[in-house]
Amino acid sequence: MNPHLKKLVFLVACGGWLLGCKSSATLPAPVSTEARETASALYFTNPIMDGADPWVLKKDSVYYSCGSGNGSIYVSQSTKLTELGKRVPVWKAPASGWNAHNIWAPEIHYLQGKWYIYYAAGKDPGGPFIHQRSGVLESTTDSPFGPYADKGMLYTGDSLENPSSVRWAIDVSPFYLNGQLYAVWSGWEKNALTDRTKQHLYIARMSNPWTIASNRAKISSPTEPWETGGELDLNEGPELLKKKEKAFLIYSCRESWLKEYRLGQLTLKDTLADPMVASNWTKSSAPVFQATANVLGVGHCSFTTSPDNTEDWIFYHAKKSEKPGWQRDIRMQKFTWTADGYPVFGEPVPSGVPIPVPSGQK
Repeated sequence: MNPHLKKLVFLVACGGWLLGCKSSATLPAPVSTEARETASALYFTNPIMDGADPWVLKKDSVYYSCGSGNGSIYVSQSTKLTELGKRVPVWKAPASGWNAHNIWAPEIHYLQGKWYIYYAAGKDPGGPFIHQRSGVLESTTDSPFGPYADKGMLYTGDSLENPSSVRWAIDVSPFYLNGQLYAVWSGWEKNALTDRTKQHLYIARMSNPWTIASNRAKISSPTEPWETGGELDLNEGPELLKKKEKAFLIYSCRESWLKEYRLGQLTLKDTLADPMVASNWTKSSAPVFQATANVLGVGHCSFTTSPDNTEDWIFYHAKKSEKPGWQRDIRMQKFTWTADGYPVFGEPVPSGVPIPVPSGQK
């Protein structure tokens, strides 16, 4: 055979062998579109959306969330925790009055057969935020999307017979305990001319979903080293977390505009004890959920369960950067419980890390 022809035959044979090895060694079998979609549906990543002060309520296997923006309050609904649905405006602040501006942290609740929204607002736009008071809206239909009637300002002071003595109050959250309806919130001891005023947690009894029927009782102040030491000492955003025979108030402390924002915990010593007696609550010895190097300023949470009710989930917001301010996004993750019934929130999961979707989500 011609030497040049022999070389050519060798190269072709060798190339074919190499090509065959390369094909069988590195080219995986094609994955169907359906398989890829199924795999992606099993996980999600944080953050799930822009926003702050997340509130999620589960009723009849549907999740309802509530928020504010542009002077309005919106509600959304979804069967998926990871996709809370389209935001539908249900109420717009009036042009003037005590609740014309600064609409903050609304919560939607289903109480006594009707839908109610609790929110904070002020009479003047922008800061200083010295006029914040709390109010409640009632749906005039059986729909969480309203329309809503304004039931007025809630009384959040120390002299029930003198309604004009109402005090600064935000983050009102109602709950039932032992058959009694209560409201818990963050407030000032006295109204002030500066919003650099210390915030405490207060509680009062309610006679119905739109009426506070007792003077307030202070149950927590920012006193621990881990909830003080910054620009402003505050306790805010209290939310009831109850499971079996234990009741907790999970609240936010440190400054909401700083990366040190975090969660603390009050534990009711006995669920049959009067929650309006401060000594019946025990404060955690450390934060129960706080920032890491990757997730900053975690706080203002709410709680719900997975679609099949086998898992507990916490919703919270986090800061987008170390720069002081209120640019935040909404996140969620599963939490667990100790053997003796205390919540374990762990550390906030960093952005982009795959998290299994809530159990039972389709």
